[in-house]
Amino acid sequence: MKTKTFDAPVLYADHHVTEVRRILLELEGVTDVYASSAFQIVEVNYDETKINDLQIAIKLDEAGYLGEWTIPIELGSAAQQGDGQKPFFRHTATYETIKQTVSFGQKVSYQGRPLWQCPGMGTVKMDEEVNNG
Repeated sequence: MKTKTFDAPVLYADHHVTEVRRILLELEGVTDVYASSAFQIVEVNYDETKINDLQIAIKLDEAGYLGEWTIPIELGSAAQQGDGQKPFFRHTATYETIKQTVSFGQKVSYQGRPLWQCPGMGTVKMDEEVNNG
């Protein structure tokens, strides 16, 4: 038996821990999985005659746990600045009913992976032929 530890920067909650365990324990040769959302690590015990650490890493990466957690940042340039980059705009709003609370909203157009992806949680797919009646 061999043990390998992987850094998992996107492993940040209990539902991720259970999903990582489910994914890895389905692999032939994996005998035990310790996943920690607090330390963002996954420790895998496996039989190296049946599976290797590269195959485990590929499975974790396919599920989205080994990549960096990317979040778009504001450019810090004013909207009128002509530097060629389109800045993110943060909108603020105050409401009379909630008095001293200020809320912030930001419209983000992102072409890559979904923002704040939650590995193990796919997109919701609606059935085309839902009978509601």
